[in-house]
Amino acid sequence: MEAPPSTSPTSPPPLPPPPSSSSQSSSSSSYTLFITIMSKRRTWVFLFVLVYAILLASLWNSLKSILSWYKHQAQPSSSGWPALYASVLLGAVFGLLSMVAALAVAVPATLVTWITVVVLLAFFGKPKRTLVLEGRKITREIVGFVFKILLKEGNLVAAVCAVLGYFALIRKNSGIVRNAT
Repeated sequence: MEAPPSTSPTSPPPLPPPPSSSSQSSSSSSYTLFITIMSKRRTWVFLFVLVYAILLASLWNSLKSILSWYKHQAQPSSSGWPALYASVLLGAVFGLLSMVAALAVAVPATLVTWITVVVLLAFFGKPKRTLVLEGRKITREIVGFVFKILLKEGNLVAAVCAVLGYFALIRKNSGIVRNAT
């Protein structure tokens, strides 16, 4: 009698039996290769780093374009409007980046919280139908709560960066005025 396959969290899922046809064999082997690759932790780490690298590169380019626009708009005798506009855009960029960073931390924590609550409900003997309904309700509540917190934190970071950026740009512009005279 054979022992059941190991189901530890780090081992890949058991592979399905190979099909008999050759066309199904190639699609099945590519599927199993895909499942094997996606079940590795380093694949997800690579995808996480890749997404953040793309995000940071695009935000860096937008920051450079905002500052380049400000440099062309800011004249020694100009009002503070270009600085205000540029600082609001800079604040929005940093607020968006902070929200994405917080989301990357919040999703796994939310998932663990949701699983814990659903498992506790199952241990208390809730019927499956009630458990599904409660799980949906809990999911809505948790996602709403996380979304509200992300918006508050992102707006706070955006406001702080906008204010600091405004004063930094005004100071830079006043330094240009002093050097020009």
